[in-house]
Amino acid sequence: MLDWNPRYLYRNYFEKEDEMEYFLRNICTDEWNVRQDGGRSFAEGIAELQQLYPEYDEAIRIYFDRWGEMLKGEIKKNVEWLRQLKSEGYGIYGLTNWSAETIPQAYTRFEFLQLFDGIVVSGEEHLLKPDERIYRVLLDRYHLIPEDCLFIDDNEKNLEGARKVGISTLNANLIDSI
Repeated sequence: MLDWNPRYLYRNYFEKEDEMEYFLRNICTDEWNVRQDGGRSFAEGIAELQQLYPEYDEAIRIYFDRWGEMLKGEIKKNVEWLRQLKSEGYGIYGLTNWSAETIPQAYTRFEFLQLFDGIVVSGEEHLLKPDERIYRVLLDRYHLIPEDCLFIDDNEKNLEGARKVGISTLNANLIDSI
């Protein structure tokens, strides 16, 4: 639903593309970011990296301080599809791997998030997709019946997690071909 990429921030920070790529591949990695999505605080994650890479102290710190610059905007075709489903009377629920500390920025910036009837955020639950337990949180919290649900995602592992709890799935990468 949203176009997020740390390169939107770091292209304006690093002078050279290869240094930015080194930093994102070896220091503020996807794996490191996922730990915040899983509930670890940014303060803890940043302190850990700053101790290991003091030469990148500022670059590590701005990952959180300027996090909003990584969030370019909504993916319009997906939001339009969401609005259409909502207008047709479907219940719309979100299940996202996202930090509890940064999700409020998205809620503030993107009004379409108000269309959801409920959202489960991994950082608040300390669970990540594709762990079956996070799907069960969604189902239990909103009194949903798995067989009545369709889970849409662009990650096959996340789709498999949903299938394991009895939810039908649709690969978001295939939506345009339907």
